[in-house]
Amino acid sequence: MNVFTLVRNQVVEAIEAEVAAGGLPADLKLDAITAEPPRDASHGDISTNAAMVLAKPAQMKPRDVAEKIVARLADADGIVSADIAGPGFINLRLEPSVWQGVVSDVLKAGVAYGDSDLGQDVPVNVEYVSANPTGPLHVGHARGAVFGDALAALLAKAGYAVTKEFYVNDAGAQVDSLARALHFRYLEALGKKSAADFTAAAAAGEVEYAGDYLKDAASALSKRDGEKWVDAPIEDWLVPLRQFAIDSMMDMIRDDLASLGISQDRFTSERALVDAGQVDRAIADLEKQGLVYTGVLEPPKGKKPDDWEPRPQMLFKATEFGDDIDRPFQKSDGSWTYFASDVAYHRDKFDRGFAEMIDVWGADHGGYVKRMQAGVKALSANKGSLDVKICQLVKLFDNGKPVAMSKRAGTFVTLRDLIDAVGKDVVRFIMLTRKNDAPLDFDFAKVTEKSRDNPVFYVQYAHARIYSVFRHAADVLPGQDLSEASLAKADLSLCSDAYELAVMRTVASWPRIIDAAALAHEPHRIAFYLYDLAAQLHALWNRGNEDAEMRFLLPDQPDRSMARLALVRSVAVVIASGLDVFGVEPVKEMR
Repeated sequence: MNVFTLVRNQVVEAIEAEVAAGGLPADLKLDAITAEPPRDASHGDISTNAAMVLAKPAQMKPRDVAEKIVARLADADGIVSADIAGPGFINLRLEPSVWQGVVSDVLKAGVAYGDSDLGQDVPVNVEYVSANPTGPLHVGHARGAVFGDALAALLAKAGYAVTKEFYVNDAGAQVDSLARALHFRYLEALGKKSAADFTAAAAAGEVEYAGDYLKDAASALSKRDGEKWVDAPIEDWLVPLRQFAIDSMMDMIRDDLASLGISQDRFTSERALVDAGQVDRAIADLEKQGLVYTGVLEPPKGKKPDDWEPRPQMLFKATEFGDDIDRPFQKSDGSWTYFASDVAYHRDKFDRGFAEMIDVWGADHGGYVKRMQAGVKALSANKGSLDVKICQLVKLFDNGKPVAMSKRAGTFVTLRDLIDAVGKDVVRFIMLTRKNDAPLDFDFAKVTEKSRDNPVFYVQYAHARIYSVFRHAADVLPGQDLSEASLAKADLSLCSDAYELAVMRTVASWPRIIDAAALAHEPHRIAFYLYDLAAQLHALWNRGNEDAEMRFLLPDQPDRSMARLALVRSVAVVIASGLDVFGVEPVKEMR
């Protein structure tokens, strides 16, 4: 159990003792009580809001409640002092031994330090990437891919049973367009069409997907089927070539994801859901609930499109579940809308046991959130929840100059291009240095420079520095057992400097960071935490350069050296634990 949880438990015990003594009323709800670092470190080690949240239900002033709690905490184990600040916050200072004990805990647990049972093994479905199977992934997909993968790892570390999923949008008109582009490239591969013919067709709008990435698929098709489809009518080749194109593109997408260190547990086909009648069943179920009706929607807000005309449509009562307007389930030709298919897909997730669902979407889907959340509430009888995380755009630069992207023109920067330029680990870490709903600038030069302004370098450098200390320790302390098991037994009371204790407090915050980030679905908090921890390690290193007595290795003080080695090893363990959540390999030596 982490320090902050232990202290919170002590606060709760103090309140319960005061209730038993009649100083506070019974039946107080204690769920909202927190124990966390104060905003200003000079105020103490841990601050609790207990008096503030209990004052109103206790019908007392916050300071009066605080005085009762403080009196009970005076003799609590590990607490040096308890002071009341402002209107009633309680600031606590702990014995150094409390923080020193954390180092041993970390060394004994290894990278599992920070694992929790917060999630109670509750199933959670995290769907991310879900790019249309019409080409390789580009840099715009990278952010959602990394965010979704890190969020899934974070939730798993926090004790949830996570399934990582990719929804294959293979039932729309775009895959028919892909099939037509493949057929043209197939004819080109057989010499029946020229590259100039293809360029002209693309310019005329006859071919939508003009990128070179279809050439390999066309070559494979020509080798498999020969001239079978050269003179065949479109009704004969559209379906088989469509499936061939989808399979080829999905193989490419899986390879792209693998290059980023991502493997998903399940790929669900939209077409398979439609063909299995899942959409029909989902809509029928909503009709039984009285949530589907025939109506006429108002024209879109703003300028009314020239081709808009009022017409009766099958509508879902999305407004009963928090949406702004009711939403159509069918197009004018009678086919299902994308929304209808998506409702059926999320119904399928719920039926598979996922009451908690997380979807990671691109910036262009922001207007789709409310209707989808309304659909999930309706199809699950309000038992399911959907959290949609929107990933804003990544602006790509090369030495400060913007790099343009255009997927359909075939001139976009692919995810593989990005990885080849800077490496998988840099891509993954940098994509998590901003909150998902904030734009992110990615400059090839800046993300590879060796400075504290480059967070991935700064964190990795801290980890590598620690390993350099241990390489040197083998010479300074010959014959000394430097294993984590041995270091866990070091006398940490010899690490009592304010800088050393500050590092311990930050290390002790790791389990709390995991739980908070998991609850908020915000993996970027880990990047901020790792940067702060790295900064403290670098500061401790620099103190040794300024004051010889503060060096990690003191040949004439082996016990103090072992204690400091235990401290910095605990930092390395936590950095490795955080990088593991990010899917980044911690380096032991900088090149």
